[in-house]
Amino acid sequence: MSVTTDDIFSAERPRLFGIAYRMLGSVADAEDVVQEAWLRWRSHAGDDIANPQAYLSRTVTSLSIDALRRTRRERHVYPGPWLPEPLPDAVSDDGEAHLALAQTLSLGLLALLETLTASERATFVLREAYGMAYDDIAACLDARPATCRQWHRRARARLARIDWHDEAPLAGRELLERFLATLHRGDPDALVALLDEDVDLVSDGGGKAVAATRPLHGPRAVSRFLHGIARRGGAAACVDIVRFNGRWGAVIRFDERLDTALSLASHAGRVRGIYLVRNPDKLARLQACRALADSSATRAAERP
Repeated sequence: MSVTTDDIFSAERPRLFGIAYRMLGSVADAEDVVQEAWLRWRSHAGDDIANPQAYLSRTVTSLSIDALRRTRRERHVYPGPWLPEPLPDAVSDDGEAHLALAQTLSLGLLALLETLTASERATFVLREAYGMAYDDIAACLDARPATCRQWHRRARARLARIDWHDEAPLAGRELLERFLATLHRGDPDALVALLDEDVDLVSDGGGKAVAATRPLHGPRAVSRFLHGIARRGGAAACVDIVRFNGRWGAVIRFDERLDTALSLASHAGRVRGIYLVRNPDKLARLQACRALADSSATRAAERP
């Protein structure tokens, strides 16, 4: 059976989405990029493209860079700190069997990618997540391989503050559980002991939920903020440990309404970054996945 252009694109779609999401930190924007790449691919359906994977990678990278430059202008007026949209593992192209992919999905890393130039970010994503050679990255970015090496080196240097390349992204559950238990006990000193001296806390409310208006830095400031949130939440909060963005994280619910997605970044076994996504627009997919899981569990329980 012959392979059609539709078959080729369908096989490449998860990888293309992964590139776009890592570039943009938004599921909707990544889907738009992939859709535009699909339209361009279809318009060249009659052409003899020697390397479809390279063509599609170049197309999605270029479209993502254009989209990133547009969204960064918009993020200058975003109310408060901006964080990526959490990506349920069921939606991503990643899993425990794809270590390099899972490593480059964490909220902490994606937040730090915002500090890179578009070219540095693209080089980092293509090299670290997808293992592309510098010659191939250069073709995607219309640059020289030596320049791409420099971009990659600068990107890794800027991202060194968190252990994004931890060999076991899903092994962070133990630290997360200790963090949540300490917070639940209301023990500020024990919480401070879990935090790195250079810990940062970033919360994204998007102007639609209460959040810190700027990043917080240092164990004492972060501990006070977290304990204030915990006291306000009280017994009404329901906390579940779930997987998103290739790592263990926590979701906090009130009356079945998803209120917060929490993710940690570590360094030398201590918490170096705390990321709280509270903007309800960014939690819709996690909420939908939770509702689907609950519905499936209910149907299974009702079967005779």
